[in-house]
Amino acid sequence: MPYVDGFVLPIPKKNLAAYRRMSRAAGKIWREHGALQYVEAVADDIDVKGCVSFKKLVKPKAGETIMFSWIVFKSRKDRDRINAKVIADPRLAKMMSVMQDPKTRVFDVRRMSVGGFKYLVSV
Repeated sequence: MPYVDGFVLPIPKKNLAAYRRMSRAAGKIWREHGALQYVEAVADDIDVKGCVSFKKLVKPKAGETIMFSWIVFKSRKDRDRINAKVIADPRLAKMMSVMQDPKTRVFDVRRMSVGGFKYLVSV
């Protein structure tokens, strides 16, 4: 059964180009290590009447937008194996070192929500 790591995070709009570059590089690393799909999507139509808004959940600051992202794996076992390889990859370590400095980081990792999900339905 496929497995998904999901992410929701606020990001300063001024950093979208840098985030796109970082995400493309990260996505290539995950795919090289075996992820089936890597997707980064930016908020577009998130004020749906009758539903809890992503804005209410994420609480973006002025000038921020919201990213909704996911990585698909063959299984949770594959996800655990692949993520271990990705975390050990020096290319990712280099990206993460940039994220430690408030002057160079593209977004605040502490405000990112992350979780693993089992497929319930896939049509």
